[in-house]
Order: sequence, then structure tokens, then C-alpha cells
Amino acid sequence: MRDMLRRALLATPFATPAFAQSWSPTRPIRMIVPFVAGGSTDVAARILAEPMGERLGQPVIVENRGGSGGNIGGEMVARAAPDGHTLLMGVTGLLSTNIHIYRNMGFNPARDLAPVGMAYTSDMVIVVPPSLPVRDLAEFVALAKARPGQLSFGSSGHGASTHTAAELFRLAAGIDLLHVPYRGSGGAMADLMSGTIQMMLVQIAATVGPVREGRLRALAATGPRRHPLMPDVPTLAEQGYPQATATSWGAVMTTAGTPPAAVLRLSEALRAALANPVAIQRMTGAGVDPEVSTPEEAGTFIARESEKWGRVVREARITVE
Repeated sequence: MRDMLRRALLATPFATPAFAQSWSPTRPIRMIVPFVAGGSTDVAARILAEPMGERLGQPVIVENRGGSGGNIGGEMVARAAPDGHTLLMGVTGLLSTNIHIYRNMGFNPARDLAPVGMAYTSDMVIVVPPSLPVRDLAEFVALAKARPGQLSFGSSGHGASTHTAAELFRLAAGIDLLHVPYRGSGGAMADLMSGTIQMMLVQIAATVGPVREGRLRALAATGPRRHPLMPDVPTLAEQGYPQATATSWGAVMTTAGTPPAAVLRLSEALRAALANPVAIQRMTGAGVDPEVSTPEEAGTFIARESEKWGRVVREARITVE
């Protein structure tokens, strides 16, 4: 059903309601990416910025403002003037997890940000170095149970989807793993391939090359179904862990209090961008799948994700040191 809805939305021309047409941006729009350049969030933002700008009649300029798990960039948008000229490419951790981890984020996403719409989803894959003596997920779980607390997994930082999704799997499998947080995924991937750490959940696009070249071994995809980039890799659900199914995602947000006409016009431009054939091709090639929604649907989804990851944070006792 979800795939059918997505295809239908992507194929449907979007008409802007008359009251949304009454608002137009009067200057370039800033889209804040709360991480350094080069990751999937940054790539998705830059792909969507151009067609959104064409639709709105003003350029959408991407700015990278990383730090504190995305909180710095998120707070910039939360404190911006609520006039529709500042956007945020928010992600799973920033919008649904950090509020449960940080004592003081500097803002509250549910209160201080307003959804414009979903932008993308990105499946992850569990990967291990070829030096680890396991051929599949069952063998990894057996090894972890035989050596409790001795195997480690890396993440791109406390509260990132690479962290919380791994904790969700760890809880489902009933295994004890040591978490090693990094500042970004680059260092974690290097240590994973060298065998310094033993496991990681990574966005699927980042693992395709290393897996094909034999530098990593893929054990499971975390999405609800096998991913076209790795059709031979079974899902967690197929291997007995349906409760560990998870995807990372991105949603475009703006400042709370932005006039409804501006939010609707921005949402229409986002949905039109997600229906752009060139944007679709570029996004899927980068391993992120376009995800279309209304602002209301995005808000409902984000609230549901916050409940889910809040439970994981509490059960795994995740804290920021």
C-alpha cells in the first residue's frame, strides 16, 4: 500500500490551493542541513533545492551547519523569523530521538518546528569486516552471545540513526555489544573495514561499493523489504527480527508560527520537486528513496517515530556523555 501511494503521488500533478498561491517568497530561501557536507542528508537537500527554487521563483540555498547531533542547525531554524524563508532538512535523530537523549537541545522540535513534508527514506544494512568469522546474521548473533560485551559496533554519533537502529537490533537479538560513537560515519567506516570495530548499521548507498569489493560483508537490510541496491541481502524480518525493522529518513521543516499559506506553498514546491524525474533518478542513485506527504502526514509520522525511538532510548539507556 505504501509503495502504491508513493507511486501515485509521484505521478500526480500538484495543484496549489488558491490561498497558498497568495504567498510567495520575496528573497532566496535558506535550507539548513544540520550536518557537514557530503552525507545522504546533504545530498538529498541539494538535489531537491533546485527544482523547489524553480517552483517557488526564488533560489533555495543549502547551508551546512553541523554540530551537537544536528541540534545547532535545528536551533537556527527554530529561532528564525517565521516567514517561510528558512527551511531545515531534518532527520530521524534530530527530529525524533535527540529530545529523549539531550538534557537541553536548545529547542523542542515538536513545539518550535513545523513540518513542510517528508523528503526521503533510506534503508540501512548491517555490515561487518571480512576478518570477523561470521557468514550470516545468525552466526553474528551466536558469536556475540558467546562473547558478551566483547564485540563493538560503531555509529556516526550518540543518537544518530546508525546508533539507535543498532540498539534496536541489539535489544531484539538479546545481545551485549559495546557502542563506539564517532564524529561522523567516515572514521567509523574506516575502523570497521580495518576490523577495529566489529559491526555497524550504515545507510545502504555507502556500503554498496565496499561490499562489492569485499571490504565489508553485508548481513541484513533493515528496511521492510529487500533493497534494489542489494537484492541478495535478506532483511532483518526475514531472519527472525521483524521488531528491529527501521529506516532513516529526512523531512523538510520550517519555523513554527510560519503562516499556513507559506507552509502549503512550500509543501507544494517540495512535492513537485519529489515528482521531478531528474530528482527521482538522482536520489535513488544516491540510495535515498523519495517520500511524499502532506505537512499533516509528516507531523503524524514524526510524532510516531519519536514515541518509537524514545522507547529504544529508555530501554537501551542511551545518554550523551
